Amino acid sequence: MDTREEPPIVSLVPTCSKDPQVKMSAQESCLSLIKYFLFVFNLFFFVLGGLIFCFGTWILIDKTSFVSFVGLSFVPLQTWSKVLAVSGVLTMALALLGCVGALKELRCLLGLYFGMLLLLFATQITLGILISTQRIRLERRVQELVLQTIHSYRANPDETAAEESWDYAQFQLRCCGWYSPRDWISARTLRGNESEEPLVPCSCYNSTAANDSLGFDKLFFSQLSRLGPRAKLRQTADLCALPAKAHIYREGCAQSLRKWLHNNLISIVGICLGVGLLEVSGMALCLQLHRRALSREPVLPLPGAEARLHDALNIPV
Repeated sequence: MDTREEPPIVSLVPTCSKDPQVKMSAQESCLSLIKYFLFVFNLFFFVLGGLIFCFGTWILIDKTSFVSFVGLSFVPLQTWSKVLAVSGVLTMALALLGCVGALKELRCLLGLYFGMLLLLFATQITLGILISTQRIRLERRVQELVLQTIHSYRANPDETAAEESWDYAQFQLRCCGWYSPRDWISARTLRGNESEEPLVPCSCYNSTAANDSLGFDKLFFSQLSRLGPRAKLRQTADLCALPAKAHIYREGCAQSLRKWLHNNLISIVGICLGVGLLEVSGMALCLQLHRRALSREPVLPLPGAEARLHDALNIPV
């Protein structure tokens, strides 16, 4: 009698009884990772918005100490302080929606967060299309605003935001006037007698050509007398002007602006694409969490649905 045991039969077909559980576990882990990544992502922007809001508030409360801290001789503080404060509040509000919605997986907050990101993304796309299609009209409008600002330069001491912004633009772009320094001849506050030289603002001062790196800073402080006849005050203590024959920038800001845009076009496009990619990524992660929150909600039966089901199947209650 043969007492040999038969070898165990090994099936070549893999058993998949635990595959759904493993798949669900991996999916839950992935969604948990998305949840905390979205939370940290929005937490970073919440802190960033808080810093922006603090800077804007600091400018509004104490302008002098902010200028000393930043090290700039002048900036259009009154306008930019409000812009910074509003931008900081909006950034904090959007980031707070993302943080709480991601952490608690609340469908209403996630939906609101997705809607605001979508609105922001659509607004940026619309602005890009308008700028590209209405470029000539936009350039003409900017030219009109600049020439009007030059014509009424420092005419109203209580409203100097536009003048300070243009001074800052001339200083950064290293230019003077829109087409040339001759545009400043139309400035009423810089006009002198016919025998006097034409004057331009101190933001046109070319410290590089004068071999005086500190000259521009000196011009915007109270120690103007140390520079001799090159700079003199007119009408108000905040108005600083110097002769057009001094060391000033000879190129107009229209040409300098075109050069700056041409040289920085790749950086500008890269920043816009990066911001758009961040917004699209945030919307995609938000949708994943929204689907997870939706799948976890219990489905409540409709009133009378059970009785109608029993009647349809002829099942006695």
